[in-house]
Amino acid sequence: MRAARIVRVNGTGRRTSMARRFERIAFIASPNPESRQAAAQLMARYDNVSPEDADVVVALGGDGLMLQALHRFIDGSKPIYGMNRGTVGFLMNEFREDGLLERLESAQRSVVHPLRMDAEDIEGTVHKAQAINEVYMLRQIHQTARLRILVDGQERLPELIADGILLATPAGSTAYNLSVGGPILPLDAQLLALTPISAFRPRRWRGALLPSHARIRVEVIDPDHRPVAAVADHTEFRRVRWVEASLDQHTDLVVLHDPGHSLDERILREQFG
Repeated sequence: MRAARIVRVNGTGRRTSMARRFERIAFIASPNPESRQAAAQLMARYDNVSPEDADVVVALGGDGLMLQALHRFIDGSKPIYGMNRGTVGFLMNEFREDGLLERLESAQRSVVHPLRMDAEDIEGTVHKAQAINEVYMLRQIHQTARLRILVDGQERLPELIADGILLATPAGSTAYNLSVGGPILPLDAQLLALTPISAFRPRRWRGALLPSHARIRVEVIDPDHRPVAAVADHTEFRRVRWVEASLDQHTDLVVLHDPGHSLDERILREQFG
């Protein structure tokens, strides 16, 4: 395999060669035809290795694929550079075939941390999952959920009657959290957004901004008759008794963006419509 190097012209007019940060690239794609075609075009122009052997993963698809890639490499801190071949593409860069190696070299790093969730179901089994965007609880039947909220072991809300509740990271604050009326958080904010989903009581409670080191516990009141599901991104557990969630600040997930289009910049733009 040929080595990936960058060639520059110095002040004397001579060409100099520098080793790149990312010499081994892996391409992954969503199953839709547009993403697969884009991957084939790029692999025809650039060397491709397996994701496990790569220095960087180039993901071709939409935000769903980006979340899948971050979950797949959550233990290895492998940087992900996405190019949009999906729909919204909030986490993705513009797709172009040309200049990929140069774009990777100049890309800016955004570091996000996942949430860790523990959830006990009515059978007493404790389930574990991780979330890049959010952990949320949602009623399973026509009746509203009744929830008790504790922060760092202290009761903060004895009863929330609502469709559910959501805990979002800064990276996930522009996703489901924003759709249910939660605040947008800057990426470097040391905060988590706790947002009710269609709250009935207390009517005026709009949620809370919590420090990033907080541990949140939500208990289901009467889980047998008012069942509630717990979800960490795309992993769901049904009929839970309680959920605990906190930010894993020891795990760094790296997303790469073109200059001027970093995740910080995109979140800032969202706040101005």
